[in-house]
Amino acid sequence: LLRIRKRLKIHMHVNKWNFFFLGSLLLESKINPNTAYQKQQDTLIVWSEAENYDLALSFQEKAGCDEIWEKICQVQGKDPSVDITQDLVDESEEERFDDMSSPGLELPSCELSRLEEIAELVASSLPSPLRREKLALALENEGYIKKLLEIFHVCEDLENIEGLHHLYEIIKGIFLLNRTALFEVMFSEECIMDVIGCLEYDPSLSQSRKHREFLTKTAKFKEVIPISDPELKQKIHQTYRVQYIQDMVLPTPSVFEENMLSTLHSFIFFNKVEIVGMLQEDEKFLTDLFAQLTDEATDEEKRQELVNFLKEFCAFSQTLQPQNRDAFFKTLSNMGILPALEVILGMDDAQVRSAATDIFSYLVEYNPSMVREFVMQEAQQNDDVSRGSPEMCVLSMAYSHDGYRILNYHVFKSSVSQVRQMFACLCILVWLCVK
Repeated sequence: LLRIRKRLKIHMHVNKWNFFFLGSLLLESKINPNTAYQKQQDTLIVWSEAENYDLALSFQEKAGCDEIWEKICQVQGKDPSVDITQDLVDESEEERFDDMSSPGLELPSCELSRLEEIAELVASSLPSPLRREKLALALENEGYIKKLLEIFHVCEDLENIEGLHHLYEIIKGIFLLNRTALFEVMFSEECIMDVIGCLEYDPSLSQSRKHREFLTKTAKFKEVIPISDPELKQKIHQTYRVQYIQDMVLPTPSVFEENMLSTLHSFIFFNKVEIVGMLQEDEKFLTDLFAQLTDEATDEEKRQELVNFLKEFCAFSQTLQPQNRDAFFKTLSNMGILPALEVILGMDDAQVRSAATDIFSYLVEYNPSMVREFVMQEAQQNDDVSRGSPEMCVLSMAYSHDGYRILNYHVFKSSVSQVRQMFACLCILVWLCVK
């Protein structure tokens, strides 16, 4: 139900999760004549009611969104055909002129007694793109982040909770500046754990979180194959920690903040691309990996770790550009990934075979011709079909046709004789596909 008298009331009849009683009031918001309401993607209305307090209404149907939008436009005297009810450019034009004419943003001296002032400055700069830019430049040029992190240690030593809360707001605001140069400083080996420490003291929580304790004591870095390159090791550590910050430490971004974290997403993305490239170039690492995978002396637990690593390695490759991805899979092919998978698929461990199947799916998805060529070579080298590679052939065809799920099930559930019968039939299909 919608009731409007210069006031917006939404009653929701929840019929899916039953979190509320039927017809319970979920939102009551006054329609301010000067508030800028935005309609996005035909089913979303967003606006701000106070500083750093954002709201969004999401509708299942476009018709419902249009109905509310017409009511809002009616109150503000606007045409419902517009997507925003206030001209933000005109409202900030004077401020923009002042910002452009001013030489730069002057930061308060980085002292414990001025943390509240710094937090207010950061918060007030976020709504304006130009002020965000000037704030970011000032933070870069003055080495301000490292000074803030020094104060963080002082606040922790003194158990100054108010100061720690201000530092949380400051560091969170710096994330929203969306600046790569600032991330390079924050995510350096020297600073990243202190940055995570600042984000433990969320003022909205009654107790601080224990993220650093988890990362240093619970989460353990395990090298399945020893990595000799220290730069690669550091990059892996950094990527894991930054991904942890994004997924577990930072609060869920609002509709307005989502785009402000795009550079953080890109930072993680390019780190993963770099890790894949560095591993791909390390021939000794890959040689040791495939040697241990196929070595009968390798114990089952170790083999499972190796296969899982290779699976994750292949999953990372999806972030590569098509040309680089082709080169990546060509490298794996030259290292003998298909013969290795053939051996692994013949083992008894169901978990290892399942992971190997996932790896095989990446190969077929991105380079099916390589797999088909390998299968045909195997078939030609074996006069007796029973000495062939039934698991590999069945899987090859399974990923090339709609019957993947059924065929894959049969590989793991059928007896050896049944698999060989399936292989005999599928060899004909392989031949037809090549033709």
